[in-house]
Amino acid sequence: MKLQTQIPLKKAENQIGYDSGLVLLGSCFVKNMGRKFEYFKFRQLQNPFGILFHPLAIEQLISGAIRDESYSETDIFYLNGLWHCFDAHSNLSDASEDNLLKKLNDGLEATRSKLDTASHIIITLGTAWVYQHSASGGVVANCHKVPQREFSKELMPIPEIVNSLGRTIKLVRSVNPSVQLIFTISPVRHLKDGFVENQWSKAHLISAVQQICHHSEEVMADRAEGTDSNLTHSHLTDIRLIENGQISYFPSYEIMMDELRDYRFYERDMVHPNSIAIDYIWEKFKQTWISEQALTAMEKIDDIQKGLQHRPFNPGSEQHTKFREALETKIAIIRQEYPFMDF
Repeated sequence: MKLQTQIPLKKAENQIGYDSGLVLLGSCFVKNMGRKFEYFKFRQLQNPFGILFHPLAIEQLISGAIRDESYSETDIFYLNGLWHCFDAHSNLSDASEDNLLKKLNDGLEATRSKLDTASHIIITLGTAWVYQHSASGGVVANCHKVPQREFSKELMPIPEIVNSLGRTIKLVRSVNPSVQLIFTISPVRHLKDGFVENQWSKAHLISAVQQICHHSEEVMADRAEGTDSNLTHSHLTDIRLIENGQISYFPSYEIMMDELRDYRFYERDMVHPNSIAIDYIWEKFKQTWISEQALTAMEKIDDIQKGLQHRPFNPGSEQHTKFREALETKIAIIRQEYPFMDF
């Protein structure tokens, strides 16, 4: 008897190993996956501007980094005892103006450095709803509790999302033509927007990513022949010819909706996936994207991490001394193969 529908997954071609450099950008689901990569000692840069929910915020970060832009006093504002920037999450906000500017500019520099050398960029889109600041006319990454009357809210049309993602791809490939991009949609439910509105949002994101992943080559080929594709010309104006397999989609959202369709897999807020769901989706990601060689190393690293987390009843005992010596030997062996790992 089959009690669960399962999404078919196949091994990716350009898999992630310990020689890979990862950049993870996007919604709070990035934080969950980033913790897994951190635990298993992969080299990664994760959300240097904090959680970014929508495509335009991610594009702005990548654009600023690649164009060597910098932040100054005119780009930040003071509210409720803290300095904030509309381009970054409130986690970066600071009581010191100088500290915030340093965080922002260090984040841009780190992003540019990692984009130049990354083997894989994972982008998780959370919502298609955006807030436009009425005074400046710009779309913000975070409202920072500024009164809602100072913003207008709109659902990004699918063509606009496609164009934003296209510009992001073009920017990334201008400095790193061989990078592998992995798009995914966050399974976190944005119910503050409304139940129906959350579904509209996810549908727009899924449709846009589908066009990016499956129609970019078709559109570019049609243009080369002087013919029209089934997408309007404006949808993909900024996408270069994309080699087969260099842009992929991982179905995080679909796994949550179809394989884990039960509230027991959510936190108490009924919005965020709980630890069981996160572990389940991570296992699916591992099966698809992590190389066999890396999986073997991950088992050894997991054993070390559990050993480091062990709390002895008698730290001074001979038994614990032997345990520590054995653990240090395991660390030394794994670091011979992967010197960059720090335990």
